[in-house]
Amino acid sequence: MSRNKGITKKKKRSSATRKEEMTAYLCLIPAFLGLTFISYLPTLAAFILSFFDWNGMTAPKFAGISNYIQIFTHDMSFWPSLKATLVYAFITVIGSLLYSLVIAMLLNMKVPARTFWRAVFFIPYMLPAIGVFTAWKWLYEVNYGLFNFILRSMGCSPMQFLDSPRQVLPSLALIAVWCSGNLIVIFLAGLQNVPRVYHEAAQIDGASYWQRFRYITLPSISPIIFYNLLMALITNLQVVTPALAITDGGPQNASMFLSYLIYEYAFERYKLGYSAAYAAIFFVLVGIFTVVLFRSSKSWLFYEEDGE
Repeated sequence: MSRNKGITKKKKRSSATRKEEMTAYLCLIPAFLGLTFISYLPTLAAFILSFFDWNGMTAPKFAGISNYIQIFTHDMSFWPSLKATLVYAFITVIGSLLYSLVIAMLLNMKVPARTFWRAVFFIPYMLPAIGVFTAWKWLYEVNYGLFNFILRSMGCSPMQFLDSPRQVLPSLALIAVWCSGNLIVIFLAGLQNVPRVYHEAAQIDGASYWQRFRYITLPSISPIIFYNLLMALITNLQVVTPALAITDGGPQNASMFLSYLIYEYAFERYKLGYSAAYAAIFFVLVGIFTVVLFRSSKSWLFYEEDGE
């Protein structure tokens, strides 16, 4: 009898589990269809289009790999735009991670009006990107901008923030760092989940603040650091708004990012097949950086289960 009851319970559980699985699959169908029609199919279409010569008006002509050959061998804009994209992404990712981590640690302390300051640092992320970059363009203005006004009042010569090929990428990166309020919120959530027991035990043993930060805080929030690093890397490699809103790829193509170059070839020069080849190369480039980041993260990622 007990065996029969056990078999009956297992059947009931298995049937209930199947019903839950079916419900889950049914609920996932709209999301899967949305991803298929909005992301997967357009990506596949871009890869296919990259092998054609098409201006959007006439019938597309099969061109093979000629678009790719043209990009790597004859296109004078490819390598400078690749360099500009990588330099901008490097400066922005490192700067935004350091800035957001420091601000999150300060906001995690017991400071007056802590909720107000959290909102203050998160607001730049919520503002429209075009408005943000336009406002910063006024701040960077050579003759009447606020930053150069401060420099003149200190007896320093004005800087060509957006008009110098050397200064334009750090200037644009500073704007992106200022807008990294989402990273601050995620870091703050991770810091609040660090067990206080570890800090208290280390403090009793005489560990300094730096030692506690290095050996307790950083390992505990390493998954958060990895997530923010991944999101910041993907986001800033695909940068296009600064060039559209402020620089138009200048000066001297110093801010001609790959995403802006894709936009220019597609919607200004009407070379849709050529632009799709650029997009395919860019997709592979972002994928390579993502894979390298995942592979290298195994050496420094720490999960609480690993220490048990």
